[in-house]
Amino acid sequence: MNLGRISAIAFNVFRETLREQVLYLTLLFTLILVAAVNLLPQLSAGGEKKIILDVGMAAIEIVGLIVAVFVGTALVNKEIEKRTIFVLVAKPMSRADFILGKHLGVTSVLAVLVGIMSAILIIVMTFTKISIPVATILVANFYIFWQLMLLGAIAILFGTFTSSLVAALLTFSTYLMGNFSKDLLALGEISKSESLQALTRIIYLILPDLSRANLKNEAVYGILPTLVDLFTNGVYILSYALLVLAIAILIFARKQF
Repeated sequence: MNLGRISAIAFNVFRETLREQVLYLTLLFTLILVAAVNLLPQLSAGGEKKIILDVGMAAIEIVGLIVAVFVGTALVNKEIEKRTIFVLVAKPMSRADFILGKHLGVTSVLAVLVGIMSAILIIVMTFTKISIPVATILVANFYIFWQLMLLGAIAILFGTFTSSLVAALLTFSTYLMGNFSKDLLALGEISKSESLQALTRIIYLILPDLSRANLKNEAVYGILPTLVDLFTNGVYILSYALLVLAIAILIFARKQF
């Protein structure tokens, strides 16, 4: 593993992704947020502050998800289609450096994207004189980014052994099921069937528990889990991402070019 090579690949991914005008998605986010600020107070009888913040943070997550999925799944396949993979693997570069560099690059893009959208959210709320718990909102948005970091790793994993389209569908499915995996486990626990309970536990162990990174509802009210819970949830997501990347490296190492 060579940090210099990983950094070079990551910078190349970061630069190419920005060239694809990904940051224009922040303009879409701004339009959604401004529309919410102007329309929701007319539609809701009070509580518009919570609804606007819900819409804003949900939009951050959805925009970030689009980037994580479509950029992450194309990173490996794009190199194969352009045949630049032959040049890369011919150099003194390990397959691990390649995968880790790609993931670091898409993670950097996501960090910039979430950071910009978080700043826009705070600025719009301040400009419209809507008071918000800034600290808790920033923490919740960091965990949105942390979740997207994991989804970027999952997108790269699927992209190592299938087409970009199928990989994108699998990543979106993982996102949806990961947000409900905890509910599925609870459903199994209240059932009287031991086989169903065993099945839901297995599914819960396989799927990522993305609800650990969902702090949007609590953050709106200025409430967050304890520091211990925040730390353990963060470590869980990081550990899962490292496991996914390890599997992606093993699969990619077995590919013949």
